[in-house]
This record gives sequence, structure tokens and C-alpha cells, in this order.
Amino acid sequence: MCDSFSEKTAEGNNQGDAYVLSIEREQDMRKLELLAPAKDLACGMAAIDHGADAVYIGAQRFGARAAAGNSTADIARLCDYAHQFGARVYVTVNTIIYDDELADTQRLLEELAEAQADAILVQDMGLVSIYNSQFSIHNSQFSIHNSQFPILNSQFSIHNSQFTLHASTQTDNRTADKVRWLWQQGFSRVVLARELSIDEIAEIHRQVPDVELEVFVHGALCVSYSGLCYASQQCFGRSANRGACAQFCRMKFDLIDADGQVIEHSRHLLSLKDLNQSGNLERLAEAGATSFKIEGRLKDIGYVKNVTAAYSELLNQLVARHPDRYERASLGHCRYTFHPDLRKTFNRGYTTYFANGRQADIASFDTPKAMGEFVGTVKELRGPSFNVAGTASFANGDGLCFLNADRELEGFRVNRVEGNRLFPQKMPHNLHPGLRLYRNNDQQLERLLAKPSAERKIPVAMSLRATDDGFALTMGGVTVTMPAEHRQAEKPQRENIVRQLTKLGGTPFECATVDMAADFDYFIPSSHLSELRRRATEALLKSLCHRADTSSAPQQHDGDAAPPLYRVPYLYNVSNHLARQFYERQGVEVGDAFELRQPADDALLMQCRHCLRYSLGYCVRRGGQRPPWREPLSLVLGDGRRFRLAFDCKNCQMNIFES
Repeated sequence: MCDSFSEKTAEGNNQGDAYVLSIEREQDMRKLELLAPAKDLACGMAAIDHGADAVYIGAQRFGARAAAGNSTADIARLCDYAHQFGARVYVTVNTIIYDDELADTQRLLEELAEAQADAILVQDMGLVSIYNSQFSIHNSQFSIHNSQFPILNSQFSIHNSQFTLHASTQTDNRTADKVRWLWQQGFSRVVLARELSIDEIAEIHRQVPDVELEVFVHGALCVSYSGLCYASQQCFGRSANRGACAQFCRMKFDLIDADGQVIEHSRHLLSLKDLNQSGNLERLAEAGATSFKIEGRLKDIGYVKNVTAAYSELLNQLVARHPDRYERASLGHCRYTFHPDLRKTFNRGYTTYFANGRQADIASFDTPKAMGEFVGTVKELRGPSFNVAGTASFANGDGLCFLNADRELEGFRVNRVEGNRLFPQKMPHNLHPGLRLYRNNDQQLERLLAKPSAERKIPVAMSLRATDDGFALTMGGVTVTMPAEHRQAEKPQRENIVRQLTKLGGTPFECATVDMAADFDYFIPSSHLSELRRRATEALLKSLCHRADTSSAPQQHDGDAAPPLYRVPYLYNVSNHLARQFYERQGVEVGDAFELRQPADDALLMQCRHCLRYSLGYCVRRGGQRPPWREPLSLVLGDGRRFRLAFDCKNCQMNIFES
């Protein structure tokens, strides 16, 4: 009979080519984190299954994607699932918050603490004020003291988890001074502006080496520095800083000079291609990036699966090239039923943006829609069908598209495929020989991704040995013991022991090896072996969930970094009294957020590193032609609304003002 169990931690081991779990890992290794988006619980779990080391997800309110909200119960389930693999869950609370919402925000934070979220992403400095000025830690609880805001006198029961603070990219993080200042306010991680070059990231890391740096590596690009875009609020009453962006930058504009001359007509002049840094991961790691972030909290589960798997494989290759320098931030390896391919996922065409400095081809002037992968050119039209010149294979139901003579994207569905001859559901009127075709919906891949398409397992080594009063099973660095009588076996037992111990289905683990002494010849009932395995599995899961919480509570750091100074008062995005007090304590005079008080005419609506002068070939400073127009230039919407462009050449920046 199995009367009692005891548990202890033991050192695991690495064997063979596969990584075998050990609770003790090298402390001087740099952990590389793949951070994937989650629209909902299903997407979050799929991201973990397909190789994410962490997931970021929105709560019911106060996330920068208002359409991607989730209950705290679902977030708790995601945390439980992720923590099995040592992976983490970050919750976006990165909108600006109004005074009458502070109480609800506080209740939300309490629920997220109970859910054991690992960090929150923050834009509003009112939340930073709460954390850094009004939290004290007693017996693993946050106790908040604020006589002016009674609801903050509650306590957070955080169990084995403590929030850390991550500075959202919405806080406009593009300089070492800003990153240092945020670190001094208690942020452990800063999400850098998408516009930074790899050299600029390296310089920030050199100057502020203690801060974790998170960088975007894939997905949609905002044309304005994040947090400093007010066009949607101004034009449509939908605030980007409140998670309700109307995508002003994806609209059509005329570009007109000071004399009324039309330079560009009806083009998507602010619409950028999608980011793809898959070829720059090693350079980003060398520059000091810790976390590699995939954009897409509004994307579907197929996108999450494919993109996460593609980048996870690339990070694994990076780790394999430098096993003495890097390791993944979570545990386990993945097996896929498909071949990850970034070309086959929603994209507007790809760019590395400013990774290697300024380049012209970063915008998608013709369309803001997804074109997908190039699959060939139209060769010949014949009745209800046409031939394609190229090497791509097609499937019934594929979605194809092309740019017509008016530079409009036209799409159609393939009804039937006969080799390289395609029969559309309806023959496109503008299709003609020579057109370049793109596939923006790959039916074969979609069918694979609609099913369970990955399995993630943590290889563990098992070791069974006899003790003075029973047996001990070590699994993945955790040992459980069982008092039992030593009974000599009448026939070989190894095969049955291995079979019973390795029945790990339904757990995150798979057995890599089972080690027993050569003279181990005891009979152990199968029920005892199953119980040993079950208890070892439970103990290991408990250890992994505890291990996932390696962060400490946020704390302020001494230093003299000055707070950011903006010449336009509303750029601080202050929308509540706690945020205002936060800046006042630092000697900064701030104005009301754009959303609270309508600025005067000629308001600054965007700050962009994307520059139309440069993209059109007329930046004299960078070798372009002298412009034939007279400035100022204006962008004009179809309804006649005008927006003045101002080129800040000193800072290599294009600013957009309401005319």
C-alpha cells in the first residue's frame, strides 16, 4: 500500500539532442521570449500550443483594442494553462482612464491579481501612481493607502504571483532617457516604439541595461508614434488612446501643394505595409531585445497559429546557433501538422520598417488590404477560365486578388482547379494577361489550421530508485518518495515499469528517458507506479507554475532622469487626477488629454517617422530631387477635410496638423 508521499526538488539533466527539463537552469543565460497576441482564450491557448513564451490579452475594459475584451475568468484559465509551460500572461490595461473609471479599474486590477496574471501593460500614469506611491507589500499582499480615494484601501491577495509593470508602446518610448525614466518609476519592461532602428535599440540597451526591452517583430504598423495619434478622435470621435481607433491612416487622400496642384490623387498615403523582422531576430537579440512581440489582438486563430509557429521555429534556430548565450523563456517543444509560412498569413506586403535606417518602400499606397503571397501571372484567358504562369499549386476555394488599372485591389474565389488552369466562381471583368496574382486565402492551410494543429510537450527524464524504506521517482527535477516493502521480482519488471511510468497523456510532459539501476529487480504493483507517476506529475506542475513567477514586485529606482517634456500639453495624455498629480510631483505642468478638451485650430494630430517627401523621392537631405511643389503640403480626404503636413527635418519627422 502507498501510505504517504513526500516531495523534494532535485537537479534534472540534459540528455541527447532534445532539451530535457531541469528545474535548475543556467542563470547567466539570456532568455528570449516570443510574445504572441490573444483575441480570446482560444487564441491564447493556441499561441501557447504553437510555441509562444508569453501571451498578451485584453481584459473586459481599458485595453488598447476595445473589441478584444475578455473576462477575468478566461484570463485565469489562460494563466493556468500557460504556467504549466513556464509561460506568462500579460494583460493590457493600456488606455487612458477617466476619473469616473478609476474605481472600476481598481476592481479590475484586483481581479487580475486573483487570476495570477504576470504583468500589466500600462499607458496611464495614474495607474503607475497607484502602484508606486500607494502600494506596500505585507505578507504577500498589496495594501493600498489613499485617503482621497477610499476604494484603494482594499488588499490584493496575490498568492504566488506579483504584478510587474510593463510600459506600453502607447507611452511613446523612443529614447534612452525615456526608458530610464520609466524604469525609475517602477517599470521592469518597456515596449519600444516600432520606429526604432536596431542600432537605436542597441544604444538604449547600452545606456539602460537593467530594463527588459520588448520589440515588435511582426504585424500591422501604425503610421504615428503610438500614443501620439489623435486623428481618429478629431475626425470620428473615436480615440486611439481609448482603444477605438477608426484607422484614419488606412483611408484615401489627395496630396495637394500650396497652389492647389494635385501631386497624388486618391491614394492610401499613410497606410504602411506590415512589419516582418523574421530575418533580424539575431541582430535584435544582440542589440539587447528580450521579448519579440507579434502584433494582432484582433487577428483570428489561424493567424496566431501560423505566425507564432513561424517565429518560434526561428527563435529555436537562433538558440541552437548560440546554446551558450540564449535559451527560450519557457519550456517544451512543439510539433505541427502544417508548415508555418508567413507569406500565407494576412499581410499588406512586408517591410522591416526602420530596422536598418530609413528606406522608401515602407508604405502600401495602393491598398490597405491584405494581398498575401505572390503566386504567378495571368498567362491566358479562355472562356470561364485562365492559365497561371508560375510554380504555385492551387486548391478549390483559394482566394486570389490583383491590382487593376485604377490601382484598386480586386479579389475573387477559385471555384475549380485543373493544374494551372483556374475556374473562378465569377470571372473578374478586369483580369487580363500579364497581371500579377496574389493569394490572400490559402484553403489548404486554412483547413489545417481549423483543426488541432500543434502539440506542445516538455521532455522529462525519469529516474526510479530504491530508498531505505521504499522507492523514489525523480521526474524533471522533482522527486517524490513512497514508503513500501521491497519485494524481489520473480520475472523481469523493467518493461512494465517503463510502460506505467511513461503514461503521460493528458499532461504537458513526455518521457525522454527512464533510468533505473542495472540491478533494480523489485516488484512494484502497477497501481503504485501509477500513483508515483501521478504525484510526480502534480509536483512538477506545481513547481513549474511557481517557477513562472520569477518576477518581483514593481519598485521605484533612485535616479535623476527627467520626465519627458512635450511642447504640446495634451501629448501627456492626462485624463484623471491621479495622472495629473503624478506629473506635478515631478515638477511637470501638463494639460488635459486631447479627449477631454478640444484643442484650438491647427492641432497636432500625428507625429510620424514615415515621410512623404522621402517616400516620393524628394528629400534633398537624403539624395532626393528638389521638390517641384510649393509647400505647405496638405492631405485631403474625399469629404474635403484637409490636414497640413509639416516636415521637421532636424528630427527627421513628418507632423500632421488639422488645417
